[in-house]
Amino acid sequence: MPMFTPTQKPEPTASTPPASPSNGTSSGRQAGGVLSAGVSIKGSVRFSSDLVIDGQVEGTIDSGGRLTVGKNAHITGEIRTGSVTVYGTVDGNVTAVERCELHSGCTLRGDIEAPRLVVDEEATFFGSAKIAMRSKQP
Repeated sequence: MPMFTPTQKPEPTASTPPASPSNGTSSGRQAGGVLSAGVSIKGSVRFSSDLVIDGQVEGTIDSGGRLTVGKNAHITGEIRTGSVTVYGTVDGNVTAVERCELHSGCTLRGDIEAPRLVVDEEATFFGSAKIAMRSKQP
């Protein structure tokens, strides 16, 4: 009698591979929320850490966290956040505490205020930019 009997490994079940982000970011584990393409929101959006928007938002977005505007996204309204990365379309002013990135293929129509601004060569930006550190209050 053999001491060990061969065991058969279960066949892997067919599963859907994780969807790669449609916003142009590298795939990886994302903490926070996702508003996917096809989602439409009218009103205020608030979040605490990370949010990826790939749908449509009409209203204000407020957060101290990181916002990623996916390539399918269309934001109409003011954005006030810790940092923002834009791959899609934004019609409104952007205020970022840390940085604002405009990637190739995006369109931003509005003013930007941030201590750091990164603009790719193929990004479209209509507006003015105020690049300054926020003054510390005594």
